[in-house]
Amino acid sequence: MPHPYERIADELRSRITSGQLAPGEPIPSARAITREWSVAVATASRALAVLRDEGLVIARPGLGTVVVGRLTRTRRIRDVSDAEISADRVIAVAIDIADAEGLSAVSMRRIAIELAVPTMALYRHIRGKNSLLQLMVDTILGQVQLPENPPPGWRPQLELVARLQWAGYRQHPWLARLVSMTRPAVLPNGMLHTEWALSAVDGLGITPNTMLHMAVNLFAYVRGSATNLELEVESEQETGLTDEQWLESRGADFARVVASGRYPQLARVIAAPGVDLDVDTLFDFGLERLLDGYAALIDHN
Repeated sequence: MPHPYERIADELRSRITSGQLAPGEPIPSARAITREWSVAVATASRALAVLRDEGLVIARPGLGTVVVGRLTRTRRIRDVSDAEISADRVIAVAIDIADAEGLSAVSMRRIAIELAVPTMALYRHIRGKNSLLQLMVDTILGQVQLPENPPPGWRPQLELVARLQWAGYRQHPWLARLVSMTRPAVLPNGMLHTEWALSAVDGLGITPNTMLHMAVNLFAYVRGSATNLELEVESEQETGLTDEQWLESRGADFARVVASGRYPQLARVIAAPGVDLDVDTLFDFGLERLLDGYAALIDHN
């Protein structure tokens, strides 16, 4: 007897192949599946994973899981000239794929399919996937526009570059996975960010070693905070629930544990008015405290 997730996948597959669910149309979310088939979220998520593995559906941020277009599945490869393709175009398509389906979906073959060109045509413009990933990072960092006239004061300047980077990570949740603080790649646009941060703290009486550590530590904080973003997006796509909805669905479980009396401080704090906790409030709080520490260090000198 087939498992419930297999029966659900079979039904949704039938809706897709019959045209009942058209290309680009969203399929039922995990939450909708739990209601329609009376199954657990884990079972619903597994059914959706089967369809994704078969290439029938893909996750689209802001849209949910949608049916893959027939052109994407059957597009015919043709011969092209160098004039029809460029490194910038390859990078742009790679970023679009990563934004829509996650970094694991990015490959030279997949990009070639999207561009309707032979895979080998890409290697005339991009050395390989590792080079492509670095170029994707540098392209996004180049889209983070640092103003020509910095705001006055070291702290507003550091806060500005940190928040601009955070916005970039927010737009591309997979980006943090490609950025390394200990083994940095040669990224011209990334170096502009470092130059900005070093210039912000120049002339404050601190050593060059301290200046560099302040700049890199700031970027490491932003990147570290951003590592949660990809998991947040993946979890929402797999379950069909936002973080807030997920917490609501677990409300009874949390309330039961908190009511046990083992966590009096936690119970008091979460019940207090005005308590708000998400990735953005955590980022804001941590950034302000980090800059407070920098201020103390500068004042000490």
